[in-house]
Amino acid sequence: MKRQTGIWIDKEKAVLITLSNGNHTIKNINSGITTKERNGGEGKDSGRFGNQFLNSEKKRDSKLNQQLQNFLKEVISTTKESDSMVIFGPAETKGELEKMIRSNNEMAKMLLDVKTADKMTENQMIAWLREYYN
Repeated sequence: MKRQTGIWIDKEKAVLITLSNGNHTIKNINSGITTKERNGGEGKDSGRFGNQFLNSEKKRDSKLNQQLQNFLKEVISTTKESDSMVIFGPAETKGELEKMIRSNNEMAKMLLDVKTADKMTENQMIAWLREYYN
């Protein structure tokens, strides 16, 4: 039984489609990444300390990066049982996922390709994946 997996990914979600014995299964993973968040009691984006200006941009970038890393780890953990996989999607998130997979020697052997694809419905994703593996 060969398990062929396709991962359609962008910053909002990942759709994992597994083909096995002519059947397919779909799993959706929401990223939980918040790009525009304002905490209660938060004032201006910048502050002044003497003659220096402070901003919270570095803190926000660090939080966004941590959320992205957690999301990608969750996606990878659900694909460990696959025999082969292909990553496709519209965003740069697929490149980050590729880097993380290629850093793991066992997972890197399974990764066949990374392709750019537009936003798709689930049926379009399944058809794209079946065509890719055939």
